[in-house]
Amino acid sequence: MKLTLQKSNVNSKSEIQITGSKSESNRLLLLQALYSDIKIKNLSNSDDSNVMQQALQTSINVIDVHHAGTAMRFLTAFFATQNGREVTLTGSSRMKERPIQVLVEALNSLGSDITYLETTGCPPLKIKGNVLTKNKVTLKANVSSQYISALLLIAPKLENGLELTLEGEITSVPYIKMTLDLLNQIGVETVFDDDFIKVKPLNKELKAHSLIVESDWSSASYYYSIVALSEIGTEITLSAYKESSLQGDSALVNIYKQFGVETTFLNNTITFKKNSKNTNAIKLDLNNSPDIAQTIAVTCLGLGIKCHLTGLHTLKIKETDRLLALKNEIEKLGGKISVTNDSLSLEESIFLKSDCEIATYNDHRMAMSFAPLALKTSLQIADPMVVSKSYPTFWDDLKSIGFKISK
Repeated sequence: MKLTLQKSNVNSKSEIQITGSKSESNRLLLLQALYSDIKIKNLSNSDDSNVMQQALQTSINVIDVHHAGTAMRFLTAFFATQNGREVTLTGSSRMKERPIQVLVEALNSLGSDITYLETTGCPPLKIKGNVLTKNKVTLKANVSSQYISALLLIAPKLENGLELTLEGEITSVPYIKMTLDLLNQIGVETVFDDDFIKVKPLNKELKAHSLIVESDWSSASYYYSIVALSEIGTEITLSAYKESSLQGDSALVNIYKQFGVETTFLNNTITFKKNSKNTNAIKLDLNNSPDIAQTIAVTCLGLGIKCHLTGLHTLKIKETDRLLALKNEIEKLGGKISVTNDSLSLEESIFLKSDCEIATYNDHRMAMSFAPLALKTSLQIADPMVVSKSYPTFWDDLKSIGFKISK
């Protein structure tokens, strides 16, 4: 299946409600499984959060998380703490290629019993739950922050808590801070000092906590791209968002100022408006928010401006090798792009080819980041329902603001 996106114009003013953050939802779902008095509002309706919720509630011994990388990492840590339970954790063919050795070694050093069933260093995993009494572990800091968050989320249930030392430059610090903030909200004491994180145990019963999940900033990125590619005066309002967000991708607010897009916060909504044009080259270090790299690169392609993005080393181990996928699809459209293991450079362009079919590589962000280009040219999106991984209503929401989309 594919969708055809005809060259479109969007409404001058639009309003959309975005589902809860997948990142916050999955963290809270794990904490809820550990502390049953936690109640969650505005939970993400994404495939990843549905997979996470089902896995935490099931009693079966073989659990398939499909493409859900966050669920794979968080569930590995969770089941390692479930004393007396044995599970096999598996996923899609791509998931079986994605590395998890750093997390497995850290958990095993704490006393867990996790073994590989196929390829060393990758899922599927056999996990025998234990009581983990050791409390000190060291990790390389430039790995996926989800490994670190997985350990932090189970730390309050460990007998002696956790002391985590990070070696080197830390990747995606905002996501680590998000995890620690959520722990603090339920009463867990934490310390984050340079390369050292300490989480104290919390083995008492909690008072009832009701936590509201903020809407997803990664999903907001596609609308920032749409406004940047639109006429001056175009504005979109999204809810529900906080000015003091825990999400790393809230960096969009400052980043998209470089595209002439200004953001206003009011009553848990954001309104962003195209106020000016920009033809200057974009240069960004996205070490703290790599998930918006695809959106930014495609925005620059649509505007015909140069960009150089760094801090992208984690993109190679996502749903696909996102750097290679970006290169392939941007070149189809006539763009000139070069990539390394942790960066991309896009040249200026004055022409976009029309009616190209964009491959999505089982990656929701490939589908959604290229969709805004329909404001500049017609294109087709292959396997469009891959967006359900994080944003199931994406195509309907685009239609509601003026996109012309057909099967």
